[in-house]
Amino acid sequence: MKVLTIRQPWASLIIHGYKKFEFRSWQTKYRGELLIHAGKNVDKEAYSRLKKYINDDMPLGKIIGKVELVDCIKTSQEFLTGLRKENKEVYRESIFNEKYAWQVKVLEKYDTPIEVKGKLGLWNYEEK
Repeated sequence: MKVLTIRQPWASLIIHGYKKFEFRSWQTKYRGELLIHAGKNVDKEAYSRLKKYINDDMPLGKIIGKVELVDCIKTSQEFLTGLRKENKEVYRESIFNEKYAWQVKVLEKYDTPIEVKGKLGLWNYEEK
């Protein structure tokens, strides 16, 4: 199954349903089930600002759940402005290149996250 590694707290925000778009500088044609792997690095500024959404539920270095990758949208200023109106804390302005928004729908939050080393890009993991 395809996996995407995401820094915390962003990975947990996705699995808890607060973040419906993951931003990447690159697009993908892949659609379907996607495991979310919480990387070992933490965006400390984002964590201090957003921890109220996840109540310290922030595993590191683990697959924490499954989403469906529904779409990959080329972003525009209007699109980003609309998201910021929806939730200005989660979707606030960023220094990162938010060229593509990967739209995800939460399918499952794992009660027992799977410890595994992450990788860059989309990668494969064989569930046991």
